[in-house]
Parts: sequence; structure tokens; C-alpha cells
Amino acid sequence: RDVAPSRGLGDVYKRQMDKTTTQITMLGTGNATVSQIYNTCFVLQTPSTLMLVDAGGGNGILAQLKKIHVQISDIHHLFVTHAHTDHVLGGIWVIRMVAQCKGYEGLLHVYGNDKVIKVIKTIIDMILAKKQLAKVAERVVFHQLEDGDCFEVGDMKLECFDIQSTKEKQFGFRAELPSSDESDKPLVLACLGDEPYNEQNRRYIVGADWMMCEAFCLYADRDTFKPYEKCHSTALDAGKLAEELGVKNLILYHTEEKTLANRKENYTREAAENFKGRIFVPDDLEVIEL
Repeated sequence: RDVAPSRGLGDVYKRQMDKTTTQITMLGTGNATVSQIYNTCFVLQTPSTLMLVDAGGGNGILAQLKKIHVQISDIHHLFVTHAHTDHVLGGIWVIRMVAQCKGYEGLLHVYGNDKVIKVIKTIIDMILAKKQLAKVAERVVFHQLEDGDCFEVGDMKLECFDIQSTKEKQFGFRAELPSSDESDKPLVLACLGDEPYNEQNRRYIVGADWMMCEAFCLYADRDTFKPYEKCHSTALDAGKLAEELGVKNLILYHTEEKTLANRKENYTREAAENFKGRIFVPDDLEVIEL
């Protein structure tokens, strides 16, 4: 099988957003300590709905959104997987900019577990000015999620699940999305968060059309990057998991940045040792049409 960097790409892998399709735009693909790329976060979008998933570790989120021509006024849904700095702090900037945005229409809905909501509220209460906090009270609605909660974001139907992290409480999600080919059958996307899969969550992921899975590094480089000591997995592990769970497409993210020059090719090749479906190893700002 062809496992070159272009494998499975064609019209599915793009550099610019197309607001008429169901797609993922990867704002960042790196792990917590990257400096050449942005921390892992993305925009999940249908023709009528946009949801930001995580926001990275700082105001770099504003630059990434600008590059893909998404305005703060376009953002009305933010799902935060967990309260680690590289996922939640960019969300503080999004909330601040919503508070400052002149003529912002509607509400910003922020979704997360109890720890996420507590951390966000604590930080904004401590650092935002009174005028900004007043606007937050007007414009931002916080939704504290429990394991297994179902909710709708526009035409997306989501079900969140506790990934059973031993480091930090974290929720992944299963989403049913409208198909880009106008099929009556929804697309199923499973986002596993940024730690290894737990068998307890099989029902959320098995048979999914798309699985988003962290791959901290190559298994071949495990002695260099120590993924297992850091509660992370490798591209080889992700490929094995995707094949076992019978998913159709695999997206790898939350990686190290020292091998960027060959990341796409090498991660794809290693995951393909076990997985027969399509594999995507996106760079920052790449768009994947679902």
C-alpha cells in the first residue's frame, strides 16, 4: 500500500477552509511544550455550525484563528477537553475577546467537566477587568458536563466521555455530523483526547468513520521521547487501536516537534503497519474534509 505523505489526501486534505462542507481545521498539532508549532486544538465545522475544541496555551489562538479567517464573532461554541495549560489558557483569551468584541451577537457556550469550568471561572474572575466580567456575564454560558452527557451544538449531536486519565480529568467526545455528500447517514467522529485509549470507552469509538488520536511520537523513537512514562502513545499504537476498533479514518495529533520535516511521512508509515484505513497526519492549519 502507498504510505507516502500524500496517502489518502487528494481533495480531502486542504489548506483553506470550505464553509460548505463538514470538516476539521487543525489550528495546532503539537504537544504541551512545542514552540515551532501551536498546541493541539481545532475547529470542527459543518455548513451551519462551528465549534472550537480546545484553544492551546495562550493568545496564539488569536493568530491561528485569524489565519483561517475565523472571527471572534463567529465563535459561539467552545469545548475544552481538560484543564492543562496547553488546552485551557487559550480559552481564556477567546472569552476575553468575546467580552471585548463590539457588536458580538448571541452567546458563547463553553463546555467542559467540573475542573475545566472551575479553572476557567477562577482565572477570568482574577484577571479580567470589571467591564469585561460584566460582558462575560451577559455573553458566556458555562455548561458543566458529566460523563456520558449528550448535547447538541447546532446540527452536531455530541456525547462526552471520561477518558479515565490518571493525570487530569479529561473528556473526549463522540459526534454525529452531517455528511458532506448529503447522505442521510450521519458521520461519526470520535475524539479520544490526548492520552491513551481506555477500553471502558469502546462503545463511543468502535466503528466510527473518523477517530482522532494522540501520537506523542513514533514507537521507533520511544527511547528518545519516553511516551509511556508521560502517559502517551505512539503512531504504532494508534494504528493498532484504529484497526482493532474498526474505524475508517485515523487522524494523529498532539505530537513532538523535533521531527517535523518528516513527521507526516514517518507517522503515516508507522501507523499503516497495522491500520488499513486512511491516515492523516496534519500540519498546523491544514483542513480535513470529513
